[in-house]
Amino acid sequence: MSRRQTHIDAAKVLASHLIVLHHFTAYGPLSDALELAVPTLTDWFFEYARMAVQVFLVIGGYLAAGTLAPHGYFQRKWPWRSIAQRYMRLVLPFGVALLLVTACSAIARHWLHADFIPAAPSPFALLAHFALLFDILGYESLSSGVWYVAIDFQLFAVMAMLLWVGGRAAQWLVALAMLGSLFFFNLHQTGDVWALYFFGSYGMGAFAWWAGHSRHAGKLLALLAAAGVAALVWDFRLRIALALVVALGLGVARWHLGHEAHQKPVLRSFAFRLMRVLSRSSYALFLTHFCIVLFANVLWARFAWTQPGAAVWFSAVTWVVCVAVSMLFERFVERPLSALRVPA
Repeated sequence: MSRRQTHIDAAKVLASHLIVLHHFTAYGPLSDALELAVPTLTDWFFEYARMAVQVFLVIGGYLAAGTLAPHGYFQRKWPWRSIAQRYMRLVLPFGVALLLVTACSAIARHWLHADFIPAAPSPFALLAHFALLFDILGYESLSSGVWYVAIDFQLFAVMAMLLWVGGRAAQWLVALAMLGSLFFFNLHQTGDVWALYFFGSYGMGAFAWWAGHSRHAGKLLALLAAAGVAALVWDFRLRIALALVVALGLGVARWHLGHEAHQKPVLRSFAFRLMRVLSRSSYALFLTHFCIVLFANVLWARFAWTQPGAAVWFSAVTWVVCVAVSMLFERFVERPLSALRVPA
């Protein structure tokens, strides 16, 4: 494993687990019990842990730039195959997870009456989910946080199109979209079903890649920092501040590591191997953890435990189960499906 990938893996692991812990504090009777047991910690996870999605937005832009335009311009003739491949990469495991959570929700509804359990979807709702249009068409999400899958695909497609249309001036188009998002689109909550609302964070990730690979890395990163600070002065948003810090961290790390990261691999200790496994299964964790949260709430309500601190250890065990299920899903579902390729 290279040093470059080590810090990206660490960021993905931390962000994915913060999002899971946020959902533990947001749904069902178990979240109410956690609120009574550890109110300060629960409030923090509920209020702030969800912002970890910014880490994925920035990393997504960083990796998209490295895949589509490592030198700042699109290196393929057409963008359609790259977009189609991204759709398959996201939707195939997403579809399996949707069927799984639909079945789990049907079971949970028999044992627990709660608003957070999704209703049985219509065929059109399922099609809208597979098409990643459910939010745009106004359908209720069938699982927690799945809006991000649709936004991730939109962002990648927008990035690919901007790079293709822009040619050698592609970075200017990406910069314009990024600034438009930071100074306008991201200020209007009603637009959060569209890519431009999030493109500020995604674009900062892309420029972190390009700056980190440039001979003028310091100047470009300073320019990126200036743009981010100006957006925060214009309208301070903690999520944008976090995205800026992550983007600058990625850019600085890449600048200082350079090609040395590919020449001096880190010793493969158990901790690094575990981090790699957890990072690789972060998308699977995102897709599957809501099923476990559903059943955890059903069990909690059925057994009606009242011992002090019981909600804490029960949540800890549930968290471990979420991790185990995500590893199995990544190994036997996501990984085989990811190997499928769009025909050339």
